[in-house]
Formats: sequence, C-alpha cells, structure tokens
Amino acid sequence: MLVVDDNKVIRQLIRVNLELEGFEVVTAADGAECLDVVHQVRPDLITLDVVMPRLDGLRTAAQLRGDPRTRRLPLAIISACTQYEVEAGLDVGVDAFLAKPFEPSELVALVRQLVERSRDGGDSLPDSPAAANGVSANNIGTGTNVTTTPGPASTSAPAGGVGNASEPAERAERAGRTGS
Repeated sequence: MLVVDDNKVIRQLIRVNLELEGFEVVTAADGAECLDVVHQVRPDLITLDVVMPRLDGLRTAAQLRGDPRTRRLPLAIISACTQYEVEAGLDVGVDAFLAKPFEPSELVALVRQLVERSRDGGDSLPDSPAAANGVSANNIGTGTNVTTTPGPASTSAPAGGVGNASEPAERAERAGRTGS
C-alpha cells in the first residue's frame, strides 16, 4: 500500500493504523514522489490527499490512470473532499473517497474493501470514465465521511443512504440539493 500525503502527521497516522491491521505501507510526501516510487513498490492500493505541493492528488490520479502499468490500481482520495474534488476525482477514475477528519476504523474498512474487491477480480476502474457510473455525493464538504459501495466508483452517505445516479446530470442535480 502506498500512502501519499504532504502532512507528515497524517501520513504517519494512516501508516500506523494500517500497519496495526497487517498492511505493509510505504509513504510518499506528494504526487511526484508517488509517481517516482509506484513502480518499485507495486502497491495493492494508493491513498492520495488532494492538496499537495509539486503534484496534487487529482493530477497524480490522472497520471496513474494514464499509465497501463497502474491503470487498474485502486485509488482512494483521503482529503477534506469538496464537491468539486469528488466530481474531478470521479472524472479521472478515483475509486473511493474518505473525508478528513476520519475514524481509523473507517480508513481500515475502506482499504479492506478496495483491496478485497481488487483481489476478487473486481475492476477498480471500468473501461469508461468513473463519472459515467454516477454517484450520490450527499454531504460532501460537510465533514461527513464518504466511502465506496461494492460497485465501481460509488459513494455512500453517512446514514446508510446510498444512492446511485446513472447520469452525470442527475449527480449534479443531487449535489445542488445538498447545498454543496
């Protein structure tokens, strides 16, 4: 697993919590460092912060998706996600989002779900852009944690209110109703 965040405390927090659960973790301070080490480390999953120096998480995700060697690698954004970041992340093929601040148990559950889905042969990235699958982006930007559902590139609302929109227009309409 490769954890990418410019905040050393957050990197260490994520690393320690995942190592306590038996995951092997390598860290990188930004997207550029991630791209430098990803082919040597060959992680099962990459977590990315969005706002980082040199190369942000969204551009890093886009470059990872553009490389045939990392195209299907599960990617999770762990950040103070805004509506824009969720939609931009889906457009580049991010698989999951976890809003900061988060509970360690939510982090572990998210990572396990993505790793298991990947190992079970589930594609982390469908052939079409992730945004074409649609999501319910309820409560993004309100501090509510967002995680994947078993399908590709979905998110769930906090009270178990999972909803999938089949078209980006429906996603935009739903986002407008949440005030994000």
